[in-house]
Amino acid sequence: MNPVVSREHPLSHYLWGDHCDGWNLVDAADLSVKMEKMPAHTAEREHYHVFARQFFFILKGVAVFYTAEGRVEVPEQHGLEIAPGLRHQIKNESEEDVVFLLSSQPSTKNDRIES
Repeated sequence: MNPVVSREHPLSHYLWGDHCDGWNLVDAADLSVKMEKMPAHTAEREHYHVFARQFFFILKGVAVFYTAEGRVEVPEQHGLEIAPGLRHQIKNESEEDVVFLLSSQPSTKNDRIES
């Protein structure tokens, strides 16, 4: 049986982007689930995935996504799907932390192309 996981007891913790935190909750080749936290005024680099489809669900704050399709604000308790091949960037343009769940299928390991 798989272990019960949480932010306090993840499979692993990692740092990414601009002083952002991440916690691996599911880490398999066919599915990745992470919880991530972005402090105020932080951003990820624009990139895309060839194979992975991603779903971001915002737990706290308002995330701003920039894609080839335009700018999208995603508030707390809402989600956004990113299709494979779509260039995207997530930003926290607020004064508050943004915390979200990120599901990727398959995993994004070795499937990230920087723009």
